[in-house]
Amino acid sequence: QVQLIESGGGLVQAGASLRLSCAASGRTFSTYTMGWFRQAPGKEREFVAGISWTGGVTNYADSVKGRFTISRDNAKNTVYLQMNSLKPEDTAVYYCAAAYGPGTFIPPRVEDRYNYWGQGTQVTVSS
Repeated sequence: QVQLIESGGGLVQAGASLRLSCAASGRTFSTYTMGWFRQAPGKEREFVAGISWTGGVTNYADSVKGRFTISRDNAKNTVYLQMNSLKPEDTAVYYCAAAYGPGTFIPPRVEDRYNYWGQGTQVTVSS
């Protein structure tokens, strides 16, 4: 029912910045907690950041805290991930996800609590 399309990935050098966008097609976007996950080749998909439907509660992985910022614009049905001071270890496919239901107001860190997923956008950070 909800379709998510990520964009903004690319190839950058270490220390650079990127802003990822996730556009949602659903008319009820504002009711969903949104999250970003990433998956590097040969690695498990991991939580990066999440934001409540109000935008008032955020959650970050320790590895990105202080460097990445998640935000949303419900009027545009879009969630963003501003990534600063990128490191080669940030290289991965980044996925946007949406969660709803009990226990999702505080953005979950567990991927199986998210109900909808985008196709991903590649972020590559070179040395």
